[in-house]
Amino acid sequence: MSSNAKAAVSRVAVGQMTATGDQQQNLKTCSRLAKEARARGCSTLFLPECFSYIGLTPTDGVKMAQPLTGPLMQQYQSLASSVGIWLSLGGFQERSPTDPDRLCNCHVILDDQGSIRATYRKVHLFDVEVENGPVLMESRSTAPGNELVACDSPAGRLGLTICYDLRFPEVYQALTFQHQAEVLLVPSAFTKLTGEAHWELLLRARAVECQCYVIAAAQAGKHNEKRESYGHSLIIDPWGRVIGKLDDPSATGIAVADIDPEELQRVRRRMPIQQHRIQGRTCLGWDAPQ
Repeated sequence: MSSNAKAAVSRVAVGQMTATGDQQQNLKTCSRLAKEARARGCSTLFLPECFSYIGLTPTDGVKMAQPLTGPLMQQYQSLASSVGIWLSLGGFQERSPTDPDRLCNCHVILDDQGSIRATYRKVHLFDVEVENGPVLMESRSTAPGNELVACDSPAGRLGLTICYDLRFPEVYQALTFQHQAEVLLVPSAFTKLTGEAHWELLLRARAVECQCYVIAAAQAGKHNEKRESYGHSLIIDPWGRVIGKLDDPSATGIAVADIDPEELQRVRRRMPIQQHRIQGRTCLGWDAPQ
């Protein structure tokens, strides 16, 4: 490609659904969303956390967990290859290879041939008693990850996170300034109360401070008598503008937007945050300019 060639725009879809305890029904929902995304010219579909299963209790998830080489992941790999679309599987209940009593909340990227391109295991676990809401102690059933992950895709270089990671801006800064991420992924199952207060606020902040696209696929609605999720799946550009969202914030469906590398570079040229960040860290005497 010549130096004057324009970087390709990639159309993407952010998905939203109400996962239940029926893995095969959830697969059918994801399949429908993938086919709709492909029909609308999308290279990639981004699915939310817990896309394949939400049970009544955390121990249900441990019982249903499978390895990444298991039959359920193979079905999603077949879906990606048959539809011809990249899939961001926002949070898969992966059987822990080291702890039989816990699982790993694993974000998996599949290419359009069904091959696994990247895996990220959620680092920050949601151990919170939500006021007037549920008590969620993710660490009781989930083993934390210990590595940040980014990978290349048709939509650009992806920085992988999951849900509660959103509250830790240093994660997104590291993905951007150390791992060269251009698109930050935040698949989630936010509670209704915390979503109403903080969801869009934090997502737009991450986009602005990192000058990245942000794609946030969300669970929505009542999964069972114990779980309800906020919804409001979003695609946000590097200037902090919402460029994709569902008309019905609690419905199952997709929203589509274009990821434009030229727009990302324009934002970064107009306000060179990375350069100023290095200068600021140097002035403060901080060790590694990141």
